[in-house]
Amino acid sequence: MDRRTALKNLSISLGYTVAAPTIFNMLSSCTAEASGWKPLFLSADEKHMITHLADIILPVTDTPGALDVNVPQFLDLMYADIEKEYNQNIFKKGALLFAEAFKAKFNIEVSEGTKVQYETLFASYFKISEATETSVLKLQNQPIENITSAEMDSYLLYKFLLSVRRYTLFGYYTSEKVGETVLNYDPIPGNQKGCIPIEDVPNGNAWSLYK
Repeated sequence: MDRRTALKNLSISLGYTVAAPTIFNMLSSCTAEASGWKPLFLSADEKHMITHLADIILPVTDTPGALDVNVPQFLDLMYADIEKEYNQNIFKKGALLFAEAFKAKFNIEVSEGTKVQYETLFASYFKISEATETSVLKLQNQPIENITSAEMDSYLLYKFLLSVRRYTLFGYYTSEKVGETVLNYDPIPGNQKGCIPIEDVPNGNAWSLYK
């Protein structure tokens, strides 16, 4: 199993939602260079964190990586324009906890961290036992008012990490570049075939949702 697949499959299950056309357009509009774009929602430290984490989750290999399709910009736009204030606040609190954990582990600020350091800390939250994963997911499914003070830091930290992971995969697989060059893409689709053998699917890849 290659590094990209291993990281993408690091425990903690994800759900997907079909993107509305406006969200596809948001990702298509993210054309700024990764080094020069100015976030609308993320702080400078959060931009640094999200850039490294997205690159870790989907690094460039023989196919484009998350940074090639401007996933950090997409996440920033989603939180600036789509997410409710309630979720924005949870994201900020979780990001702060991750920054504090990073500093405690490496004795440097998150803005000074390397990709290897980020990968080490990120993996520590996902390479966990099945029992721990079950506990984490159970906690994540609880309304915040049911979370005890002893559980709150873990709850917020995983909310942040799972949100970054979800939007990285969501933004990547609904991007124009990936939709047209990585996934199976047909600009003029024909008949819908709801149940066919995987051997009949070109290259064994999913059909693109980009349109």
